[in-house]
Amino acid sequence: MKEVTEIISPVYLVGGAVRDYIMEKEVDDFDFTTPYEPDEIETMLKEKNPGRWVGITGKRFGTVATKVYLPENDCYPKIEITTFREEVYEGSRKPTVAYVKSLEQDLMRRDFTINAIALRVKKGNFHFIDPFQGIDDIEAGVIRAVGSPKQRFREDPLRMLRAARFASTLGFTIEDNTFKRMKDASPAILKVSKERWMQELDKLLIGDNAEAALNILAESRLLNYMIPELAIQVGYDQMTPYHDFELWEHTVRTVIACPKDLNLRWAALLHDVGKPYVAKIKDNNPAQKTYVGHELVGAEIVEKIGRYLKWSKDRLDTVSDIVGNHLSDSSALKGYDSGAQKRK
Repeated sequence: MKEVTEIISPVYLVGGAVRDYIMEKEVDDFDFTTPYEPDEIETMLKEKNPGRWVGITGKRFGTVATKVYLPENDCYPKIEITTFREEVYEGSRKPTVAYVKSLEQDLMRRDFTINAIALRVKKGNFHFIDPFQGIDDIEAGVIRAVGSPKQRFREDPLRMLRAARFASTLGFTIEDNTFKRMKDASPAILKVSKERWMQELDKLLIGDNAEAALNILAESRLLNYMIPELAIQVGYDQMTPYHDFELWEHTVRTVIACPKDLNLRWAALLHDVGKPYVAKIKDNNPAQKTYVGHELVGAEIVEKIGRYLKWSKDRLDTVSDIVGNHLSDSSALKGYDSGAQKRK
């Protein structure tokens, strides 16, 4: 960061990089903010960092990108420097950008307090700017919306899914009022592109706390709007001697039993998606059900879900094949599925 401050001053490291630094995690995503406008930033970079690529990623967003040498890592990471700004929403999900004068105004527009902290290096000393007590929330392990959660989710409904993703990757819990507003706003997730969904869902599925995050999707009703075929599983009694758990709990247990391979975890999440559609009473006994052919029906449903979520052909083929064959002894999923059926 010292190298950036020698080129532009004042400049502040912001967002996830500051959060990760506080949590003593490796920082690999460098976003800065400054009061200077893009043309001024570009001029400073070219004058004080000669010979390095400089690109304006979108003047309407006020961001300039470049590469700066970091001697401690002996590398040239890409960094982005953005003018203090706010998004203005006027009946549209695509905001217009307006430059603002203060750092606090810039931090105020961010999603969660843990991401609304800035760090400045001045005369070799580190100074945190934390107007929304994000450091306290990091220490407490809490995900809390900046200001009004209703307003933050109205501005960008993807923030609800990001909250669940942070619960998975950071092991944090969602503050009560923020979670309540997530439940209220959950239908708005349909306004967000499937590509943006997938960026968050993939990270969520391989997080260290995927179990908690998947239950957040169910409890907030985001699951109802994103993958309704899975939402049916919540509270679904399998009514079979082969399973001790309701269907959703079994599904989640299977997911977390798997290695952090994305295709395998998606297959685990969807492996029993066909069960509610083929359920039949067994031998005229209303207390038991059978699910003959659920793996084949499940593979067909996965094809539809995968196309809806804009999966690649490779993922679609791989996941549907694993789901369609998950009862086979040679299946990559069978052992994890079987181990998640009974209480130990």
